[in-house]
Amino acid sequence: MKKIFRSFSLIINYKTFVITALAVISTYVCFHLGLTAKFPDMLVGVAIVFPVVFSIGSAYNRRETALQRWADFKGHAIAIYYATRDWTSIKDHDLPQRTRTLLIDMVHRTKHILQSKRQEWPKQEKEFYELFSRLSVLTMELRNYGVQSGEISRVSQYVSKMLIAFDNLKIIFIYRTPITLRTYSKVFIYIFPIIYGPYFASTFHEYSANLEYVMPVLYSFILVSLDNIQDHLEDPFDEVGEDDIEIDADEVSRVLI
Repeated sequence: MKKIFRSFSLIINYKTFVITALAVISTYVCFHLGLTAKFPDMLVGVAIVFPVVFSIGSAYNRRETALQRWADFKGHAIAIYYATRDWTSIKDHDLPQRTRTLLIDMVHRTKHILQSKRQEWPKQEKEFYELFSRLSVLTMELRNYGVQSGEISRVSQYVSKMLIAFDNLKIIFIYRTPITLRTYSKVFIYIFPIIYGPYFASTFHEYSANLEYVMPVLYSFILVSLDNIQDHLEDPFDEVGEDDIEIDADEVSRVLI
């Protein structure tokens, strides 16, 4: 039950009630002033619902791509650790422990940097690439413990694939759903229930008593809820929405044993 209420709180928030109140007030004023009009219902679908649904689909696809890139990053990190632990013929060394500590630090940093603000990226990205440099140096130590050059080359490819996966996560974080489309959708979502006051007022005689305001309330709830869903999907790394990606460093540390 608690989870259900949390889901509702993410979809229906203060914006929903503000727009609903403005729509009801607009409808009330238009009815008492005699301002009525029959606007086409299809305008809602063409001008609002279609762009919002497109934005939601685009944001969801970005989330799915981010999940794949995070899996690539984590999977190759684990493969590097296993290489330092299992591929060496000389076992009397601490290379696996040092690699494990560095990889767990990189996972923690990945979570932090993907939840930071865009203006903080240049400094944090520089620090993160320094960790990649340290990881590259660690993989070169494998030759000191009996690992052949061909196998070291393969481990270097794992590091390269981690770099590519991280850069993909960065691109997903920075480049999101087209800003102009999102702005367009928000403008119409927030003003539509208000400017449609004359249309809602024209339908008053079609409903039973005390049901006159059902339409403005429903329109407001539906449209603003769609906008809230899109907002939560837009950033898949902030761990606010229920569909966000959870970067669990503890999960990675449990695997690196």
